[in-house]
Amino acid sequence: MGHQVFLFACTIIALLASYSSLASAAVVEHSFHVQNRTITRLCRRQLITAVNGSLPGPTIRVNEGDTLVVHVFNLSPYNLTIHWHGVFQLLSGWADGPEFATQCPIRPGHSYTYKFNVTGQEGTLWWHAHVSWLRATVHGALIIRPKKGNSYPFPKPYREVPILLGEWWNANVVDVENQGLASGAAPNNSDAYTINGWPGDLYPCSSNKTYKLTVKHGKTYLLRIINAALNNQLFFKIANHKMKVVAVDAAYTDPYVTDVVVIGPGQTTDVLLTADQAPASYYMAANPYASAAGVPFDNTTTRGIIIYEGAQTSTPIMPILPAFNDTPTAHKFFTNLTGLVTGPFWTPPPRKVDEHMFITIGLGLTACNRPGNATCGGPNGQRFAASMNNASFQFPNKISMLEAFFYNVNGVYTTDFPNQPPLKFDYTNANNSMNPAIIMTTKSTKVKKVKFNATVEIVFQNTALIGIENHPIHLHGFNFYVLAQGFGNYNPAVDRKKFNLFNPQERNTIGVPVGGWAVIRFRANNPGVWLMHCHLDVHLPWGLATSFVVENGPTPSTRLPPPPPDLPKC
Repeated sequence: MGHQVFLFACTIIALLASYSSLASAAVVEHSFHVQNRTITRLCRRQLITAVNGSLPGPTIRVNEGDTLVVHVFNLSPYNLTIHWHGVFQLLSGWADGPEFATQCPIRPGHSYTYKFNVTGQEGTLWWHAHVSWLRATVHGALIIRPKKGNSYPFPKPYREVPILLGEWWNANVVDVENQGLASGAAPNNSDAYTINGWPGDLYPCSSNKTYKLTVKHGKTYLLRIINAALNNQLFFKIANHKMKVVAVDAAYTDPYVTDVVVIGPGQTTDVLLTADQAPASYYMAANPYASAAGVPFDNTTTRGIIIYEGAQTSTPIMPILPAFNDTPTAHKFFTNLTGLVTGPFWTPPPRKVDEHMFITIGLGLTACNRPGNATCGGPNGQRFAASMNNASFQFPNKISMLEAFFYNVNGVYTTDFPNQPPLKFDYTNANNSMNPAIIMTTKSTKVKKVKFNATVEIVFQNTALIGIENHPIHLHGFNFYVLAQGFGNYNPAVDRKKFNLFNPQERNTIGVPVGGWAVIRFRANNPGVWLMHCHLDVHLPWGLATSFVVENGPTPSTRLPPPPPDLPKC
């Protein structure tokens, strides 16, 4: 009898806990009206595509456990999808968003409703268009606070402030991309960087187009920094102030004090800023980290102003920014971050590995194939391309890969993405740059198929086929552990000894060091099709991507459900 009473009591407690969790969750609903509008930047009026008329777009705030519903009305002249960058999308892969990976695009004049649960993660993520270069202006913050009744693993800040770092062209970004793709050459560089949509007073006609943040002396602010730029990694500093990193990519970190944040496209960094300096005005500033030697880039600086409440008007103090090629500073920042093992969702990295992959990444060339024997704008008259293990990824255009997976449609992709590069060579030796024997690649839609719940370990190896640079690689559908990073060619006999298996940082986007390597590990516990690609938008259409096809699990709760009835059709 006593045993039955005990079991009954346990059942009641479990039910109450479940009810409490459900009661604290909410349905958060937004409407996105996406259309063209004209705004003024850098002395000229420019047509852009924006959400609800704003740049950046609206900030979405949810609590962990909430369900997010976003009605997207495409009033623009372009095909459109929205990607919820970093959201796990557990059993909701239909809502992930990349065009022809998980859905067909929302056509002009049509609409689609994204609906998914946000669970098992807290911090700063973001949303953006995942069609062509539209994300240059179609993006915004996605902030996940702890479930009601829970708290941050650090003192509650006085205020939370999204800081979105962007990139601006004095042109229609869709035209910029299309011109580059048509010629086979690199597209034009941007004309400015921005902070929360404003270029700042170093640019022409921009003295009154500078982001300003007023702070109270002695208060601590949580800055949620997002790199929404298309093609550039950035250094970020605030004059005379230290910052304490507490999270990256919506994963808590051990507190790390720094005077500079380095952040690649797609990455987020949460920092605590204490207003502890003399009341005055201080610039916050961002400039590019451009690791590819000899490659033209937008070498300008955006800045905003932090103004202490009650301070007398004065010329703001400017921080000393790193040089554009300061790889030691970038590497120090990226490698000093570690995971917070006492965080609410921390789990140690799996020790047993089921799938070992060694993936070379970098630029190359494909045949020009222009009519009339015309040459292209890339080196040797060919067309710029990019590849992983010499497979240059090409998206389907008749059906999404996720639909092909769910309905068992053949001929959309092949499952022969290799675990190793087809040729071993001295990957980072600059003498191999433009080597005609290894520089050419071909287009394909090769994916890697893995079993549900398999542990995957990837060594990303940079190559020097056309120069060397830091590549930010983003994995959809999962966080991964960053076990180690280094320079040169990966040497397992030496470098495996460097693995951090105790408190590695978790990310969804990793900057593979210039001329170097990085090792990640993740558990494929989410069935569906998950894109993995370089988050430099110039490189995605060139083919620096592949996808993981994660098989369904053995139970209904581990199988991908059917698509929503209003999923866009091709």
